[in-house]
Order: sequence, then structure tokens, then C-alpha cells
Amino acid sequence: MTIVALMWEARATEGRGPELLEWARSRELAREPLRRETLRAAGDRVLVITWWEASGTAADLPELPEPAPDMITRPVHRWRFESLG
Repeated sequence: MTIVALMWEARATEGRGPELLEWARSRELAREPLRRETLRAAGDRVLVITWWEASGTAADLPELPEPAPDMITRPVHRWRFESLG
């Protein structure tokens, strides 16, 4: 097993950054990750990183869904990384 980090990043429409942040914080996953961190950045962007014990980056892991289309300026960006220790 390895540690896999899932990164989920979205950009809110004008003035909806706090709403997107609250939306991301309130989403529950099908199971609990080892760790979960929520961050924000300029431009009303929200980043959620979750860490999982998995068999690799292709593992079936729960991810945050897409928010309502009127809340974001573009589709959510998603990345998967494998920890190198």
C-alpha cells in the first residue's frame, strides 16, 4: 500500500468564494480519508486535498463532486499524486 493524495480545485464565480468554501467543507465522502485539508487562494479558488492508503493512483477512491455549475467558473480540476515518502 502507498499513500495517495487527491487534489480537488475549483474557482468560484464572482463573489461566491465564501459559498464555494462552505460547500466544499460540508461535503462528506463515502469514507474517511487519513487526512483532509481545505485551503483557499486569491481569485476565489478553493483547494481540497485528501490523503488515502491505497494500492496506487488508479485506486477507486471517493472524491468531491462538481459544485452547481452557476457556482464555478470552469470545471473542477483534479489531480492524483503518490507519496514518495
